[in-house]
Amino acid sequence: MPVSVSPAVSPVASPKAAAPTQADLLDFVRRTAADAELIASLPLDPEGRTWVRLEGPGGSEAWLIGWPPGSGTGWHDHADSVGAFLTASGELKENSLAARLPTDGWKTLELTDGVDRERRLPAGQGRAFGRHHVHEVLNESTERHAVSVHAYHPPLPRIRRYSRTGQILHLEQVERPEDWQ
Repeated sequence: MPVSVSPAVSPVASPKAAAPTQADLLDFVRRTAADAELIASLPLDPEGRTWVRLEGPGGSEAWLIGWPPGSGTGWHDHADSVGAFLTASGELKENSLAARLPTDGWKTLELTDGVDRERRLPAGQGRAFGRHHVHEVLNESTERHAVSVHAYHPPLPRIRRYSRTGQILHLEQVERPEDWQ
């Protein structure tokens, strides 16, 4: 009896999905922040920030974050990730540096005049940012929580935390995902 032999079939590789762009991430945080039920579901703590991890687009890392009055992040960056965030309720303030910093090999930098930027982000306002964007995010309200949506791609490989005195920026700590468990 003849045996039928099929040639080996190799699966056709599906094209790799493109990584989400800053614009894609901004669109995601905008759509997510418009989900009133999701925003209202975040437990708020009067003593500290609260957060829930979300499914971001294209393998990105996303978060819903609650900010009690007077809270903030301190100066930090998101290393090699691009990102976006948007205020869903309340108002946040972002202080950032309009300067490209060296990525590694330094502990202290003297910043030049004119690099400071400030943005007020009331509900419905947000922004996207590129790699190595150094900023701090604050809820300056004395009475009201703020809630925001954030997305990063690739998922955060590390966060560098800084202290700042005047024009001097000092690298204090490098955190990796295992530090956040």
